[in-house]
Amino acid sequence: MTHPVQPRTRGPKPTKVDPDQLLDAAQSVFAEEGLQAASLRAIARRAGCDPSLIYYHFDSKEALFAALLQRRFPGVVKEVVRLAEGADVRPTSLKLWEVLLIYHRHLSRDPGIRSLVRGEIVRGAEGVTAAIEGQMRPVVAAIRQVFEQGIEQGELRSDLHPLLATFFLVKMQLEILDVAPVVLPRFLDLTPEQAVVVGMRAWFDLFWRGVALDPAAPLPSLPDPDL
Repeated sequence: MTHPVQPRTRGPKPTKVDPDQLLDAAQSVFAEEGLQAASLRAIARRAGCDPSLIYYHFDSKEALFAALLQRRFPGVVKEVVRLAEGADVRPTSLKLWEVLLIYHRHLSRDPGIRSLVRGEIVRGAEGVTAAIEGQMRPVVAAIRQVFEQGIEQGELRSDLHPLLATFFLVKMQLEILDVAPVVLPRFLDLTPEQAVVVGMRAWFDLFWRGVALDPAAPLPSLPDPDL
């Protein structure tokens, strides 16, 4: 005797949802589909809740994106801005190395936010340009100031373009966080974490030789990033 197959029933959707749960779901959906193609319904499905609950916490997809940036980047901003303050009298080389350490501390364990921001910049960042710029502008300004201080103190080349130097320093660090743990262990006997450190040190040595007034001068001891 055969028994009819009972249809599967889904449990009730939650009537409450934690904002961080929504942000985690939004980050995943945005990274996969892009901001413009993503829907609030898809985000709610990923979070396992009713779409109406999103509106209880966030007005729009753009508000979700801005909240994702706000969740991750203020720590970067605070620490980088502190580097440019006059109270920090360390050599420019150590302050620039600290920039890489700050990015490592705050972003190395969150590849999702790195790929999300990069993807939206490449797509034109329609609808979220102001949010991205608002997080990037104080960081860029502070790092640029560190370069300008280094030029004034005679540690860096006088013909250096501080803004372009800032761009290349940070861009390559983000590339290292993404690529080094995947590629370098295939060629070197390294763990992914060790590969990031090796990549950072090799990049900074090359970069410093290009911007320093005296490329032959030895670098001071550079602390390892926290693993």
